[in-house]
Amino acid sequence: MYDKEQLKRISDAFEQWQAQVESDLKKYPERKEKFVSSSGYEFKRCYTPLDVSELDYLKDLGMPGDYPYTRGVQRTMYRGRFWTMRQYAGFGTAEETNKRFKYLLQQGQTGLSVAFDLPTQIGYDSDHPLAEGEVGRVGVAVDSLKDIETLFDGIPLKDVSTSMTINSTAVILLSMYAVTAEKQGAKLEELRGTIQNDILKEYIARGTYIFPPEPSMKIVTDIFEFCAQHMPKWNTISISGYHIREAGANAVQELAFTFADAIAYVEAAIKAGLDPNVFGRQLSFFFAAHNNFLEEIAKFRAARRIWAKIMKERFKVTNQEALRLRFHTQTGGSTLTAQQPLNNIVRVAIQALAAVLGGTQSLHTNSFDEALGLPTEQSVQVALRTQQIIAYESGVADIVDPLAGSFALEALTNQIEEKVWEYLQKIDSLGGMVRAIELGYVQKEIHKSAYEQQLAIEKGEQIVVGVNAFQTKEERPVENILKVDPALEEKQKQALRQLREQRDNRAVANSLKELKQAAQEGKNIVPYVFEAVKCYATLGEISDVLREVYGEYTESTSI
Repeated sequence: MYDKEQLKRISDAFEQWQAQVESDLKKYPERKEKFVSSSGYEFKRCYTPLDVSELDYLKDLGMPGDYPYTRGVQRTMYRGRFWTMRQYAGFGTAEETNKRFKYLLQQGQTGLSVAFDLPTQIGYDSDHPLAEGEVGRVGVAVDSLKDIETLFDGIPLKDVSTSMTINSTAVILLSMYAVTAEKQGAKLEELRGTIQNDILKEYIARGTYIFPPEPSMKIVTDIFEFCAQHMPKWNTISISGYHIREAGANAVQELAFTFADAIAYVEAAIKAGLDPNVFGRQLSFFFAAHNNFLEEIAKFRAARRIWAKIMKERFKVTNQEALRLRFHTQTGGSTLTAQQPLNNIVRVAIQALAAVLGGTQSLHTNSFDEALGLPTEQSVQVALRTQQIIAYESGVADIVDPLAGSFALEALTNQIEEKVWEYLQKIDSLGGMVRAIELGYVQKEIHKSAYEQQLAIEKGEQIVVGVNAFQTKEERPVENILKVDPALEEKQKQALRQLREQRDNRAVANSLKELKQAAQEGKNIVPYVFEAVKCYATLGEISDVLREVYGEYTESTSI
């Protein structure tokens, strides 16, 4: 971007400036000896063209919507359409959550995002002994197709984009959703949305797995194949860096481990005979937005460039749609504090703005009271209004990638990309992501990062306002904390008992028998799950059949 003569003049000016700074520091010392990012690299005092002198604009940045997509995956970005505004919601019964969905849509939300309770996530019905006390607590309880029909009652699924955060039981929930949509009169090819379906990150960051990695990967690729044929507008996976970040990873690790997971999924799909030019169009990602504003923006820009290179250079993909990294962002739940909870509104606004300036396609903003309990209608409204103010009042959506060309931002983008490639090379040397997980390498890296972050807070090196600085003696209590009524669990169990009495149990038994045979023979199980769901077989019954065939995974790594 600059010729040698210009760079020489800039270098001379910079050296003079540095000498003046050293003189000034004797009178006006800086606040800290080092200014370090969340990923551990030191921020320079000042960035200049010297830091991006090797940047090739067309090769490294390009125009928005063009390879390598550093500047965005659409040419006009938010000038054409704003990002999808989703608010993650789900608690209690399907009936209760349906009311929240309708409230959010009335407030201007443009997409739904479903949270499921723990029993649903790990394949147990609400009346299973291991589900006791957890039904409807951290998400909505789903036992059968009946619950999904109730969950989306009065909501036309052909017109709404829906994201479902579900992994081990993703094939079951996808089937329930699709069958419900068909009952509403929608066609499968019309449905838009995302199923998380990212099982690898469960082994390293979250723990809601059921089956061992190999059969779990088989189910993932079954979904890829089925949706490529029948649900072309559906995102078949949301490869999640969010949960990796929430477990303690830094920004670089978030990208590196997410892409290592993604590489494993692509390799498994290719091995199963699928074409990455086809299924690659339905891959999507899910990232966190944390507090370090510039680092987060640089992270998102680097992510697009890295993924485009992976698909083009590693997997020889030529379809432009399959090269584009599309991602949903959620503001950082782990950054929210129970102390002075109203401060969280500011944190969420900063994080959301970073996601927008980073070019996200979809965004969830956390509610300020989530460190205390489930979000209330008031706090959810504030979170949604945060997105709407950014969209309609801030002006940042009026220019495509407005921060491009910033010396600091481009240098940070390059630095993050470089460190991500180093991690990916390390994981390749270990034998790939599945092997790296089995060895405990990824888990150890995340735990080390989490420890270092916590230590920095405890030492006061990292300030968290209201927690280790600027505390108040008397905390102002937050009123109206939402809690799930314990009576809802018994209500859910009663509905499940009634369902089992009223359904055609012979049809259920036959469908489960056919599913078991298909799983044993290595067939694509999705059509068989569809049939079981239509008969109102429960999530637990379907999961138990697959447990019989695939077995259950037990964590063996010691950290």
